Amino acid sequence: MSKYRVMMHYSDGTSEMEDEIFETEEAAADHGSYMCACTEQGAEDLYGSNPGDYPLEDAVSADYEVIEVDD
Repeated sequence: MSKYRVMMHYSDGTSEMEDEIFETEEAAADHGSYMCACTEQGAEDLYGSNPGDYPLEDAVSADYEVIEVDD
């Protein structure tokens, strides 16, 4: 039976495989979407704390890919 993992891709050219393994593709996609939202929220929080040091136009954005893995 297949399982799923999430590969995060960032606008600075880096990628990172999440450690968690999901039972369904939908659960993996939900997690990927959540991680993208966290990245965006983190950028907004940093900007709110000190806009001069953390301009939003320099913030890293994220996208994700769901990858099927064999168990």
